[in-house]
Amino acid sequence: MNGTFKTLVCTALLALTTSAFAAGKLTPQQCEDYPFTPLKGSVTHAQLMNELSELESVGYQPSNGEDADYPAPLERAEQRLHLKYEADCVSAVQPGMSTQADVTQ
Repeated sequence: MNGTFKTLVCTALLALTTSAFAAGKLTPQQCEDYPFTPLKGSVTHAQLMNELSELESVGYQPSNGEDADYPAPLERAEQRLHLKYEADCVSAVQPGMSTQADVTQ
């Protein structure tokens, strides 16, 4: 029962997080967090799940098997996510941060 409860709690948290990230604009907290800013340490599992949720919110669908087109779909999703970042966080962009020109090069 304890394992089932943990699974249900994790699933519920993941669903809430995914729906929060998929909805509308990025929050100021999201604008200043991974994957939009460089990390000062190791990437955590939670950060990876956050990045995957962000990529899925712009149309990325992780493959369940071999994908002959990989990494093109991932790269397109990263570009769309960067555009979303620029649109939602333009006032938060600091000098020296990347721009759309950096993404397309």
